[in-house]
Amino acid sequence: MRALLNKVLTRGRLLAIPISVVVVLLVLTGAPGSALAEDADAGVVTWAVRPADATGPDGRTWAELELDPGESADEYLAVSNLGDDAVTFRLAAADGYFTDKGHFNMLPADRASEDAGTWITVEDSVRVDAGETAVVPYTVTVPENSEPGDHAAGVAASITAANQNDGNSVDVDSRVGFRVMTRVAGELRPSLETSETHVDYSIKWNPFASGTVDVSFDLVNTGNVRLDVAGFARTGGNEASYPAADHPALELLPGDRTSVALRLDGVWPTGRVPVDIVAEPVVVAADNTPAPALESQGTRITVWAVPWPQLIVLVGILLVITAAVLGRVRSRRHVAQLITAAREEGARSAMKANDGD
Repeated sequence: MRALLNKVLTRGRLLAIPISVVVVLLVLTGAPGSALAEDADAGVVTWAVRPADATGPDGRTWAELELDPGESADEYLAVSNLGDDAVTFRLAAADGYFTDKGHFNMLPADRASEDAGTWITVEDSVRVDAGETAVVPYTVTVPENSEPGDHAAGVAASITAANQNDGNSVDVDSRVGFRVMTRVAGELRPSLETSETHVDYSIKWNPFASGTVDVSFDLVNTGNVRLDVAGFARTGGNEASYPAADHPALELLPGDRTSVALRLDGVWPTGRVPVDIVAEPVVVAADNTPAPALESQGTRITVWAVPWPQLIVLVGILLVITAAVLGRVRSRRHVAQLITAAREEGARSAMKANDGD
């Protein structure tokens, strides 16, 4: 954190004008998270925020709700102060989204929410003594005109530490929270599209080495429920899967778009190479709502893989063979000419001998 602050402050000095910067440090993952930050009054602060019931944390990693339009639900969050001093935490909710890395996040304070983040009502702040946990109620109210399907939000507790340096003010907003997923009752329409497909073939100039195929495409959740998506790209016996084993599950909220890039090794240049892109979406099921099925989707694209190194070798071999054949032909012609000349010379010699007799 200090390295980040120093970088921002150094940039401020170079500009030579007073600036005010808000740096947001957020921990908002699928599992209950904790954060460590430095507060001007309380010093180093460590805290955690988890879903709860009225008595305390209830073991959930995030909140899952199923509500009708116009319906409300009362929920709880638990804020645990793991530090040595009492701290007042700000509480807030905002629309949720997935980052390019596949991690869940919520909009920063300077961006206005337009969906499920506006459905959550929670206290502005809570003071928690050192080593204690405070349970705070919050309410989720679905508007009457809400679209059926999944809506994502997050709720978090945060502190802001102000740092001064040469007249520049840097506010570091640190927050930790969890996601609140609300499925609004109505017709569920799962849908996934594959778009922006692109494929390139990279040749190896070693004629005895295979090349690589780079495939990129976008996956777009065009339905109204969130999807877990996995799949692969394949050509011949070569296959590459996504997401990678060390990456989180590829989860798409309604309207989400994510880019996928894959590399297929060991592909020989055989002219037109077909590449199959397969997406296998699974509708994320809610507790009380059966998940509709969504079939796997396949897209085939082709790429030209001209075997230039092999063609060059083949042309070279053909030239050598042609040269050898032409040499043999020329040699045979030369021998035939010598034989003909010898015969003609023999005939002339015989005629001279006859004339002498």
